[in-house]
Amino acid sequence: MFTLHRKALSVRLSQVWSKATPIFDDGQLVSCAGLVPVMGLAERAGLSELISAKVAFKETRVRSAAVNPAGKLTSIIAGMAAGADCIDDLDVIRSGGMPRLFAEVYACSTLGQLLGEFTHGHALQLASVLRAQLVNLVRCTGLLPGISERVFVDIDSLLRPVYGHQKQGASYGHTKIAGRQVLRKGLSPLATTISTTQGAPVLAGVRLRAGRAGSGRGAASMATEAINTARAAGATGELLVRGDSAYGNSAVIGACVKARARFSFVLVKSPAVNRAIASISEHAWTPVHYPGCVTDPDTGELISDAEVAEVQFTAFASTKRPVTARLIVRRVRDRAKTEELFPVWRYHPFFTDNTEPTADADITHRRHALIETVFADLIDGPLAHMPSGRFAANSAWVICAAMTHNLLRAAGTLTSDRHAVARGATLRRQIVTVPARLARPQRRPVLHLPGHWPWATQWTALWEHVFKPATGPPALT
Repeated sequence: MFTLHRKALSVRLSQVWSKATPIFDDGQLVSCAGLVPVMGLAERAGLSELISAKVAFKETRVRSAAVNPAGKLTSIIAGMAAGADCIDDLDVIRSGGMPRLFAEVYACSTLGQLLGEFTHGHALQLASVLRAQLVNLVRCTGLLPGISERVFVDIDSLLRPVYGHQKQGASYGHTKIAGRQVLRKGLSPLATTISTTQGAPVLAGVRLRAGRAGSGRGAASMATEAINTARAAGATGELLVRGDSAYGNSAVIGACVKARARFSFVLVKSPAVNRAIASISEHAWTPVHYPGCVTDPDTGELISDAEVAEVQFTAFASTKRPVTARLIVRRVRDRAKTEELFPVWRYHPFFTDNTEPTADADITHRRHALIETVFADLIDGPLAHMPSGRFAANSAWVICAAMTHNLLRAAGTLTSDRHAVARGATLRRQIVTVPARLARPQRRPVLHLPGHWPWATQWTALWEHVFKPATGPPALT
């Protein structure tokens, strides 16, 4: 009997590097070659033209700060796409041969001056650019496949912690950490996303608020804007707006009804809701087959004990605009009471006019948590920090982060099916932050990229999708 001994392989640094000398002196090296097709896609979507048409500064504190806002805001977006999460990080687009790739590249101090000139009105102008850019990206890239069939609009907020003593708007608000409600000082962006059954979510709007702002503050107008944006992008079929209990109020649901969109919101358990739950017959409860659910191999029954039932319910009966729809209730066994004489249930109601069967409507509603993946992407990228002490500057930063997220999502759609649903960090690592050497034989720019790059085929596909069609930017919307 022979024993085969295999030597373990290791990546070991050569001893010669201890005598090497690193020098940062090459002006032809490009650290983020993927910004070329990504920002080319932004130009195809008319980003610069939209900013020039919609963002205008009439008065400034520093005379030159608001000059050419289109060039400066696109520089901020390019830096964010390359991984910048603060103003100083935006200098990444000025290193090596990066300035040779673009017509206008600004210093991070200049970009910070522009952000400092923003007011609430300018933030609203920039938010309109975000919506128009999303519509153009959907039209020119096929972002949000299946948008003509069914669309989901999700609304939620998060609390981003800040630590400076001079942050405007910073205040203590409730957030959940490790399942516990805590008070934390920060700023609270409210966001709406648009997704389809086949496409990953993109941001239709984001609005920065003080940390102490109630979760539902401004939600009705945000929901209306998201619905209008989805329809402008091509949503001609069913449109469902989803949210948790902070948005299950008469203002938000009334806005959905007025905009002729369906809704699905969690309701706070009031006495009226509790009476409706108590009226449900014990025989009406049916088990829910969630995706990935597990069945007992012996009995064939679901191991999960979640059950759903529904009852007709009139919400906001004491107001001028009562709404009658379905109250769908999900119940699960209370595992904190394991030795009870009879089953003790916890009830989770939500109010909806979704026409799906009860169990399917519950599954569809619970997919509202998809918006948390967008928050995770933003926190892992530009929203790691709120870089300015001025509230309006941070508002502009948050909106630029949303535009960057949508731009990367559109670039991923043109790259491959896997990249169409990849996280922002994956897109930056595999597509954007690709090193290259810039050459100009016969005055024709050539990018020499790394040999054997694992995602060379996908990167080339993005390049060809962006630069092969001989089309200009779309009309302004």
